[in-house]
Amino acid sequence: MITKIILVLILLCSMIIPAGGFLLSKRREGGFKAALSCNVFFFFGTLLAADILMFHGDVQAAGDTAAAVSNSESWRYIAAALSTGMSCIGAGIAVASAASAALGALSEDSSIMGKALIFVALAESIALYGLLISFSILG
Repeated sequence: MITKIILVLILLCSMIIPAGGFLLSKRREGGFKAALSCNVFFFFGTLLAADILMFHGDVQAAGDTAAAVSNSESWRYIAAALSTGMSCIGAGIAVASAASAALGALSEDSSIMGKALIFVALAESIALYGLLISFSILG
């Protein structure tokens, strides 16, 4: 029970502190790099803390199958979370590039709106592919 509380507190801190750092960094030059490095640090710190808290214990022989099953279950959840999270990060980067280019093209010629929306939708589909992969990992 205490492990779950610690994990929730670490997760909340890993979301609140980088968001606060980003809001404070808007006033400074180069604040985006500081906010990004803070976010990366807290992401991998949360991942490391969850790994330590979830996978502690003694090494058992092969006869203890319950521990082996729970250990593989934990790795499945981490793999599903990473596939969804990394695909959403990639989709965000792709949508940022495609949407800004689409808006620039639309400002010159409004008849290409359909083509521009297709490119933005293709970039957004990356996140859906990661979600489907995570469902297949868990299923």
